[in-house]
Amino acid sequence: MASQQFDQALAQLLAHLDKQPKDIDALYMAAVCYRYQKHYEQAAATLSQLIQLAPDHGRAHQEQGHLLMARQQPEQAVQAFVRACKNNPALIASWQAQVDLFTALGKPQAASQAQAELAQLQASPKHLIAAKDLLAQGKILKAENLCRKFLQSAPRHVEAMRLLADIGQRLGAMDEAEFLLESAVLFEPANAKVRTDYIQVLRKRQRFGKALEEASTLLQQAPENPQFQSIYAIELMQTGDYDQALTYFDRVLAKLPNDPITLTSKGHALKTMGRYQQAVDAYNTAITTRPQHGEAYYSLANLKTYQFTEQEISRMLAQEGNPEHSLMERAYLYFALGKAYEDNKDYRQSFKYYQLGNELKRNSSGYDADKMTEELMAQRDVCSTDFFAAHQGQGHNAADPIFILGLPRSGSTMLEQILSSHSQVDGTLELPNILAMAQKLRRQGKGDDSKPYPQILEDLTADELHSMGEQFIKDTAIHRKGAPFFIDKMPNNFRHIGLIKLILPNAKIIDTRRHPMACCFSNYKQLFAEGQEFSYSLEDMAQYYKDYVALMAHWDQVLPGQVLRMQYEEVVEDLEGQVRRLLDFCGLPFEAACLSFHETKRSVRTASSEQVRQPVYRSGLEQWQHFSADLEPLSNKLAEALADYPSG
Repeated sequence: MASQQFDQALAQLLAHLDKQPKDIDALYMAAVCYRYQKHYEQAAATLSQLIQLAPDHGRAHQEQGHLLMARQQPEQAVQAFVRACKNNPALIASWQAQVDLFTALGKPQAASQAQAELAQLQASPKHLIAAKDLLAQGKILKAENLCRKFLQSAPRHVEAMRLLADIGQRLGAMDEAEFLLESAVLFEPANAKVRTDYIQVLRKRQRFGKALEEASTLLQQAPENPQFQSIYAIELMQTGDYDQALTYFDRVLAKLPNDPITLTSKGHALKTMGRYQQAVDAYNTAITTRPQHGEAYYSLANLKTYQFTEQEISRMLAQEGNPEHSLMERAYLYFALGKAYEDNKDYRQSFKYYQLGNELKRNSSGYDADKMTEELMAQRDVCSTDFFAAHQGQGHNAADPIFILGLPRSGSTMLEQILSSHSQVDGTLELPNILAMAQKLRRQGKGDDSKPYPQILEDLTADELHSMGEQFIKDTAIHRKGAPFFIDKMPNNFRHIGLIKLILPNAKIIDTRRHPMACCFSNYKQLFAEGQEFSYSLEDMAQYYKDYVALMAHWDQVLPGQVLRMQYEEVVEDLEGQVRRLLDFCGLPFEAACLSFHETKRSVRTASSEQVRQPVYRSGLEQWQHFSADLEPLSNKLAEALADYPSG
């Protein structure tokens, strides 16, 4: 291609695509070859296939712009270049094309805005532009190396610090991202972009008090700025002040009437508060304003109890081929359609859309199922009976935490609601603290003279273990409301029970278990906000479930009696008996309020928020059977787990 031998290049690319038809890079290069050969129809078809697989591929949209220019379609071309820059702000050619095209089309204001962005980009160091481009292409480690090298020569370059913080968040290095942005704010306190990034990382780390403080500082810089008001409202939500958050969302809407993003955020607040109909109204108004706003459709579906009308389904179907959709907007739409058709008992159509949504997410994920298996099995290799015996009496002696863990969609929110209905227990959130500690140890273990995680656990001293346990209690205090015990409902903590028991040996651990097919299919049709990448493929899901069962069996063996298994089906069949069993394990007296948990007034932020506000019901136990034909790959891989499951 570099020497313009497009025929030969294309022949090699097509031969490769015969074997790997979803290779993103090969599709992109094939489209470029077709354009240079003036085979515009083939170029357009290849780009359409590529964008269907990777809607956020900035260079694909840029190539679409070049193709539309070659076909003398400047108005469509400029929109393609706008999409290109939205997905990859480092594309100088797309910014320049916008300047030229907007000028030619008689749109000077748009041209001026593009020129300002272009000038700012061209003034940036070349290494930084290259790192941004690599990051937009998903080449995270290459971007990290380039950014780190640049910061060695310019350690106070705020834009580079922002970029490295973004990379750190994607790699799970949240403590480093926070430190970088905290420093950047000190260097440029008036830089709104930096402070906004800092607020976002604080929120992800669930340091909600500090995030609210920073949002307040940002708002003070421009009290009437609707963006700053919206950020402040979101942070108010995180601290539980929903009434005040709604006040600020309404202030934004007074300036930006029917803004779909603000309406959707307002809907989330109303949903969390249990104000169902008002949440529905907010989501529907967002859709009326912007029919392609995928998040609002999915937010309605994610209420679980909402059913779409035929008119709403038609409206969603009309958006299927919208070229303006980002990857997430398209995913939102697919999952919402899956739910709509499931409610209509059209299970083949429902599965089709769930599958499309999952494939889209899987294609954009770097998840490696075999690597996850290795990580989980490494826990078994390190955390033996002798290992725990050697650390007997170490760690922090607090008995406050109750960890509810397992797989998502296994009934954990219901158990949390039951326990939170007890006068001595505070319900909190899916807390990230244990995962953050494990990630810190993992990165620490990458040093030349260090062991990898979890082997590095063997080298932790008694003082270090005590300090880590103490830090967990201190950092989670913000989520508590004064009860003697509190819940951490992060499902992925099952991967780190060894670490938990080292630093908090008196913590209670509850494993929620649900029928393998019901649990896995429920995950497959759930679009998670982040994480849980295993859920976007039936094969990956089956492997993850089996690995989870195997690891939990190991914890049962080396920590006998220290993990309580609660099976969802048994709770449904015998609520009082299982509640008494749960409370006995936690050392809590029986309270009748735990049986009427659906009446407990509290904010619930998980996907099951509406379901746990209803009494226990049986309807979800066998819902997966309607999809049994499409789920055969899953049931075949789970044959052993199905045979061993008590209710199955």
